[in-house]
Amino acid sequence: MVMKMKIVLLGAPGTGKGTMAFSMSRALSLPHISTGDLFRSHIAEETDLGQKAKQYLASGRLVPDEITIGMVKERLAEADCRAGFLLDGFPRTVPQAVALNEVLKLEGEELDLVLNLQVPEELIFRRITNRLVCSACGKPYNKLDFPPTEDGVCDICGGPVIQRQDDTAETLRTRLDTYYELTDPLVAYYQEQGILLNHDNSSKHTPDQVESLITKVKEQINLKRRSSAAAISRE
Repeated sequence: MVMKMKIVLLGAPGTGKGTMAFSMSRALSLPHISTGDLFRSHIAEETDLGQKAKQYLASGRLVPDEITIGMVKERLAEADCRAGFLLDGFPRTVPQAVALNEVLKLEGEELDLVLNLQVPEELIFRRITNRLVCSACGKPYNKLDFPPTEDGVCDICGGPVIQRQDDTAETLRTRLDTYYELTDPLVAYYQEQGILLNHDNSSKHTPDQVESLITKVKEQINLKRRSSAAAISRE
C-alpha cells in the first residue's frame, strides 16, 4: 500500500531540491510539482499567468504570490495529487505558506512534512553555474558531479540536455538575496508547526542516501500522525 504523503521541499537555489524531488517522487510514487516547471509550462502556453510571471523570472526576481498561488492551486486540484505530492519551490513566502494551508484545509488535509535541504553557499554557486536539465522530462544533471552518459542527451528519455539561461552567477546572487529575505523565514514558520526536517544535502547524490532520507521522512511522518491521533483521543 502506497503511503499518502504531502511534502514540501524547502531550501535555497542550488541545494538540490529538484534532484532530490526527482528521486523521491519515483521512490514514493508521488507527483513532483515544481513551480519552475509550472512557470515554464504557462509561459510556453502563453497563458495570462505565464505572461505575468515571465518578466519576473527573466531577472531572477520572485514571482508575486497571487500568480504563483494561482498556478499551484490549479495543479493541486488535478487527480494525481489526491494521494499526495512533493512540492518543490512552493511556498517561497510566509503568505504563500498560509495560502497553501488554507487550500489543503478546505479538503480536510494538511502538510505532513517540510524537508529543508541545507548546503553551504560556496557549493551552491558551484552547483548552479554547472547544472543542466533535460528540456523534455526535466531530469536534472550537473556538468561536474553527474553529467548525462552521452553529452547533451538525457539518460531517461533521450531528450536534449541544456543549461538554463538564468543559471549565471549574477542572477544567482539576486535569487539568493531574495531567498534569505523572503523564504528563509519559512524555516522558523514550519519549525513552530513541528513538521520541519533539516537535511544536509552537501554530499554527492546517491541511491543509498536517498533511501536513507526517505526512511527518515517516513519515520517523522508516522511519528507526527501517531502524536496527532493520541492528542485527538485525549480530547
